Formats: sequence, C-alpha cells, structure tokens
Amino acid sequence: MSWALEEWKEGLSPRVLQKIHELESQVDKLKKERQQRQFQLESLEAALQKQKQKVENEKTEAATLKRENQSLMELCDNLEKAKQKISHDLQVKESQVNIQSGQLNSSKKDIERLEQELKR
Repeated sequence: MSWALEEWKEGLSPRVLQKIHELESQVDKLKKERQQRQFQLESLEAALQKQKQKVENEKTEAATLKRENQSLMELCDNLEKAKQKISHDLQVKESQVNIQSGQLNSSKKDIERLEQELKR
C-alpha cells in the first residue's frame, strides 16, 4: 500500500522530492509533538481532577470539623451552666449546713443551760 502512496511522487525533481521529504518529516515530528502535548494535557487534566477532589474532600472535612466544633462549644456552654448551677446549689447547701450547725450549737447551749438549771 505504501507504494501507492509513493506513486504520485514519480517524475518529480530531486529538489521537489527533497522538499516533500522535509515536509513529511516535519509532519511526523508535529504529529509526535501533538501526541506528547495531548498526553501532557491528559496528565494535567487528571492531576487537576485529583486536586479538585482533594479540595472537595478538604471542604467536606472542614465543614464536618466546623459542625463538630460548634457541637463541642455548645456542650462546653451547657457544662459551664451545669457547673455554675451545681456551684450555686453547693453554696446554698453550705449555707443551710452553717445555719443548722448554728442552730445545733444554740440547741446544745440551751440543753447545757437547762441541765445546769435542773442540777440546781
């Protein structure tokens, strides 16, 4: 089949044949260059898609972390409120204990006084 491709060149001058050969070589070179560039383009597109996926994954992870952070902040707020309530309750109970302790001491003194009066 290649002989048919070469048939049209018969009878051409050596100078024209040389020019045709140069042009064919240039076409082959350009075809190879185009293939290389196509391969580079495909490689770059694949790398771009990989980077886009990575960015998307990182965005998803960032959103997840943001939600988790918000949840933890709310939990901390709730724990702080609970701590304040417990602290307040403790102060109230300590106050009650002090009052009852004072009442106990007063009652002991009353008992001692009454016992002293009974002895007399």
